[in-house]
Amino acid sequence: MTDKDQPIRRAAVIGAGFGGLALAIRLQSAGIDTTVIEARDKPGGRAYVWEKDGFTFDAGPTVITDPDCLEQLWRLTDHEMLDDIELMEVKPFYRLQWEDGTTFDYSNDLQQLAAEISKLNPDDVAGYEEFSAYSEGVYTEGYLKLGHKPFLNFSDMIKAAPALAKYQAWRSVYSIVSKYVKNEKLREALSFHTLLVGGNPMSTSAIYALIHKLEKDGGVWWAKGGTNKLIAAMVKHLERLGGTVRLGDAVESIDTVGNRVTGVTTKSGWSERFDAVAANSDLMHTYRDLLSTNRRGGKVAKSLARKRWSPSLFVVHFGVEGAWPGIPHHMILFGPRYEGLLNDIYKSGVLPRDFSIYLHHPNVTDPSMAPEGMSTFYALVPVAHMGKLRVDWEKVGVELEKRVLDEVGRRLIPDIHSRIVTKFHYTPADFGTDLSAHMGSAFSLEPILTQSAWFRVHNRDDEIGNLYFVGAGTHPGAGIPGVVGSARATARLMISDLSRG
Repeated sequence: MTDKDQPIRRAAVIGAGFGGLALAIRLQSAGIDTTVIEARDKPGGRAYVWEKDGFTFDAGPTVITDPDCLEQLWRLTDHEMLDDIELMEVKPFYRLQWEDGTTFDYSNDLQQLAAEISKLNPDDVAGYEEFSAYSEGVYTEGYLKLGHKPFLNFSDMIKAAPALAKYQAWRSVYSIVSKYVKNEKLREALSFHTLLVGGNPMSTSAIYALIHKLEKDGGVWWAKGGTNKLIAAMVKHLERLGGTVRLGDAVESIDTVGNRVTGVTTKSGWSERFDAVAANSDLMHTYRDLLSTNRRGGKVAKSLARKRWSPSLFVVHFGVEGAWPGIPHHMILFGPRYEGLLNDIYKSGVLPRDFSIYLHHPNVTDPSMAPEGMSTFYALVPVAHMGKLRVDWEKVGVELEKRVLDEVGRRLIPDIHSRIVTKFHYTPADFGTDLSAHMGSAFSLEPILTQSAWFRVHNRDDEIGNLYFVGAGTHPGAGIPGVVGSARATARLMISDLSRG
């Protein structure tokens, strides 16, 4: 039988987030007829968008690193990503500000960075260089070598063990940072990044120090018009290749016969047969709800319920009068506590009286995000997921919104309340409702060593041979490079499996 005589294989991807779209593009580029099925009215998943009163509010993520991992999706078919979307460089990457007014601008300008470190502690410049070398090593081992490799067998983990041992992967990011630098503020500046992928700096594997190398080499970028425009570009490219995106129709069940997927059925009643299905949907929702008629679904759901899930987020979106050139694109407003606050979020599950805020101000890079003379912001606060923090978010959300805006006002915009043109907030309950996120978790499974690589949900189910996973819950984890890397690993499996029939 010639290649032309081979039947065209069909695949479904549940969820139009970054991971799902990246996987669909890879499958469609390989000649597999691919349909992406999305429950919401717009693609993007966690990268959703609202347009309100002339302002554009991205749900997130807002930090784009390693743009090459995205550009690869276009180069598969000799296209160029920059024909569909413009990326704008962000500098500094982040400005960190502490309660005492100390600031630290973090970038990959080594001379400027050394000056910033010297402001905190001149003796730590040499230590930072040692940490940077460590970061380069874990980047090579953890990202370049292992980040796109599916860990289906424990033997794969054994093979990776020497590299993990060499870089003391059992230690936390904060612990490793503290080995190299002594100033507490600098320790916080070099360890907070794990929070952007749902990890506690005090317990997340030191392998995640690779984020520093990723940013140093690839920079930090913004998609003109918002992260939603990058999602729109991915959809455009997928459809250009012949793929399909079905919006506003949630999958109700993954249909199976024995240990094989046969297709999917949606809430509208639409039902279709597929040779393979990949889930970019929440792990617990997928196994517990979409596979409820298969014994495998309940079995894995019980196992997932015992795992550690990442925290959630509380986000205040607001548009204000005026331009704020003195507020950079990304800021971290550290509160009075670091480890104590992390314990409240990850261990105790209480709503802290103080907080640290990630403040996003895209207007300083891209004025198109707001009407002329106005600015778009969001203020993000990590909070415990709803399995730990049991509050009435309808009531608490209003109170916490005011507290967050008060803090931004106290630190940066004194007359913030009189300047606000429009505002709304997004709570853990919204993550649960809109994204079927288990307990409102914003990043799926917590990225600790015992829930990484082979210990994470596998890119292909162990028993249902044509069911696959992509996105934050599978290897390698959350964040744009992580979920796009998972798409690469999962696509390799699917293309190989489907080519064998």
